[in-house]
Amino acid sequence: MKKQIIWLLLFGAFLSGCELNETPESTATKEAVFSSERGLDLYTTSFYDILPTGNDIHRGDAMSDYAARTQVPEFLVPGAFGPRQSDGWTWTGLRNINYFIANNNDPNIAPGVRRHYLGIAKFFRAWFYFDKVKRFGDVPWINTPMSVDDPALYNGRDSRATVMDSVLADLNYACANITTTSDNSRSLITKYVAYAFKSRVCLFEGTFRKYHPEYGQESSANAWLTEAATAAETVMKEGGFSLNTAGGPDNAYRQLFISQKPVTSEIILSAVVDPALSIFNDANWYWTSATYGARVSLIRTFVNTYLNLDGTPFTSKPDYQTLTFAEEVKNRDLRLKQTIRAGDYKRLNGGVAEAAPPVFSYTYTGYQPIKWTLDDTFYDGGSRNNNSISIIRFAEVLLNYAEAKAELGTFTNEDWQRTVGALRQRAGITGGLAEKPTVADPYLQTNYFPNINDAALLEIRRERGIELVLEGQRFSDLIRWDRGELMEMPWNGFYVPALNQPLDLNEDGKPDVAFYKTMPANPVAGVTYVNVAETISGGTANPQRLSNDTSGELTWLNNIPRNWEAKHYLYPIPETDRLLNPKLGQNPGW
Repeated sequence: MKKQIIWLLLFGAFLSGCELNETPESTATKEAVFSSERGLDLYTTSFYDILPTGNDIHRGDAMSDYAARTQVPEFLVPGAFGPRQSDGWTWTGLRNINYFIANNNDPNIAPGVRRHYLGIAKFFRAWFYFDKVKRFGDVPWINTPMSVDDPALYNGRDSRATVMDSVLADLNYACANITTTSDNSRSLITKYVAYAFKSRVCLFEGTFRKYHPEYGQESSANAWLTEAATAAETVMKEGGFSLNTAGGPDNAYRQLFISQKPVTSEIILSAVVDPALSIFNDANWYWTSATYGARVSLIRTFVNTYLNLDGTPFTSKPDYQTLTFAEEVKNRDLRLKQTIRAGDYKRLNGGVAEAAPPVFSYTYTGYQPIKWTLDDTFYDGGSRNNNSISIIRFAEVLLNYAEAKAELGTFTNEDWQRTVGALRQRAGITGGLAEKPTVADPYLQTNYFPNINDAALLEIRRERGIELVLEGQRFSDLIRWDRGELMEMPWNGFYVPALNQPLDLNEDGKPDVAFYKTMPANPVAGVTYVNVAETISGGTANPQRLSNDTSGELTWLNNIPRNWEAKHYLYPIPETDRLLNPKLGQNPGW
């Protein structure tokens, strides 16, 4: 909406400044827009509303396998979600794009200029349709600006294969014809944004076809994976991007997510903030409030996937299951303490730096995210955040390349070094950077990917989960890997050795939290006490428990069923839209 407002202001200024030959200055005609490069440029600005907002991105993993939250998503509760609750069947943005494509044909504008802006339009049409296909599968492919009385509006859906072939054609055109190669604001579509997005789209579609044989498209999977690898490699060789290492391993990763201006070495596309236009995001409010957000916390099963600093699996430690929070976060992949409150994490309160361990008025598991939050408590209430939110960054391109090559069976030690190895080196990991692994990690196989025996592919998937955590891609990854069952994973937290034993989570000499079934008569001052009894007031089952009753891992809401069925790989067509057009049919199981 804010981008639309900006576009309308710019477009109004454009019209008032044009000489339109007897056309009133307040009248926007087709000729006024399509007869000049300036008009084409301003028109394409209206397409940017299709991109996700900063809030869309930082909240994007609130429904994922590694996220415990205040309530179980209705999507996973038996009988709670169906066509009446579904949404997303909106097409307004598509008509705007198709209208531009149909009318960008003025012969007085240089052909290369027209192709450039047509490439931008087709990029956005590809983005629009990729979102639709991920959500609904088969959708109608529309490439003309239909009027409200066009009978074709009531056609049925085209196959996802047909639509995705058209998406790829649009992306190929965008990559070949967009002439802008750099943009320091990181908010505009360039040639290398198009290539980076193409690598994302093609990786999704290639792996989806490979791991979902029910669609009968496995034979074309490798073609899509090859396209993904080629697009990613183009960005790697020509785009001029690199991993941010400024600040060293202790800070380089986190700076990507809290900087006001995008870190241009690594960020390829960003939802930027603009205080002058009152464009902010609400990351602090969402991730620190006890009432506003979903109170998303990482689960222990996922946190266990972070490696030790020497490159060995944390789960290779014989006592990893009973290590306390303060112990388990030590000597780990440095992205862990840049993703959750851990170690000596501090926040500014009135300009004073204060110790900030996990707060149990927010977290349910003890693994409280900080990835998108600013360290000053000033930002905690309302939409005040002035950090830009990355939409595409170079690290993802490296992972897209690595995964596509591994799926194709052509992933080499050199590929490992410049992708996973480089990411781990940035995270302070010292071992296993030069050669791809040959022995599969049993923890990953047992808990995540039992059908994957390729050790390198397992590690690439580990790396993708860690590097891109809370960036809004996890659910799509589970869909394409055919691993939706991971959404049923228990919501577990850190290990509690005993009841009524205050724990010092950040080892600053001050106890922070204790867990009880009967509140102690003399509670320790400054300690948060959390009830883990079987029932709470009124005999209601307590959603917060310990796995062994009086000790063990924290558990949250495991008394509420979360069921994944085959139908969940697609959303249902919304009931109101299906009633308007019965030819749409319904997705299987809904």
